Amino acid sequence: MARRSPQGEDGPGRLPRARYEKELRRLQIELVKLQEWVRAGGQRVVVVFEGRDAAGKGGAIKRVTARLNPRVVRTVALPVPTDRERTQWYFQRYAEQLPAAGEIVLFDRSWYNRAGVERVMGFCTEEEHQRFLHQCPVFERMLVEDGILLRKYWFSVSDAEQERRFRQRLSDPTRRWKISAMDLESVKRWEAYSRAKDEMFACTDIPEAPWYVVDSDDKRAARINMIAHLLSTVPYGDVRLPELRLPSRPPSTGYQRPPKDLQTFVPDHAASLLAPGRGPAPDTDTAEARGHG
Repeated sequence: MARRSPQGEDGPGRLPRARYEKELRRLQIELVKLQEWVRAGGQRVVVVFEGRDAAGKGGAIKRVTARLNPRVVRTVALPVPTDRERTQWYFQRYAEQLPAAGEIVLFDRSWYNRAGVERVMGFCTEEEHQRFLHQCPVFERMLVEDGILLRKYWFSVSDAEQERRFRQRLSDPTRRWKISAMDLESVKRWEAYSRAKDEMFACTDIPEAPWYVVDSDDKRAARINMIAHLLSTVPYGDVRLPELRLPSRPPSTGYQRPPKDLQTFVPDHAASLLAPGRGPAPDTDTAEARGHG
């Protein structure tokens, strides 16, 4: 598949922003319908987001959840396991996060940590890695057999684009938290991660729970493609919602509110930006930093 150029706001071959935002809104409306179908029908949905560092998983999850009810849809991003969790069955702490009826769970990285970073960085033994590759298809078949709708997405990014995103994160104070020494180590171990991913796919790309690869060099296209595909794989339908009408405000009963000057208001920083000589601050942030990229 040809890689789209990531450069420029609307570079050659890149989905124009206006068209992207229009389609994203349409898809987010469909996601709300999916959410209501899951809630009303007691369905259980699990979506796994995996891929290399800086491949765009977090941005895709953010667009999926942006208009959804956090009581129905939640994102799971587990920290490093505790000493106690390290002694448990490997899948145990992930199983605890699985959805109940009427819920959707998005895994921002998942049990596949063992096949990726743990394998490459030596955080698990060869025996533990092989056991994972043997047990994972069994575990996932059990989920599907029990009625869980399981979808697995691998966000694929080129080495050049990953490096560009790393450099961007290092120079942007609002994104600096998104990169760690472990992420930078992945640059030196690119081939080892490739080998680990290919071995993982060979063992876990099963008919009951196949892997779907998302070309993510172009983040806009990746988000649109992933959401559209997810919607196409779930047999959701419209759910009739109760008709609601905004009531008229009743007449006052004479209650007197306390004076406003008894309350402590935050300073009007916004007004200070419009003071004579100040004017609005120049918009130097990229669209991505504003959360619309």
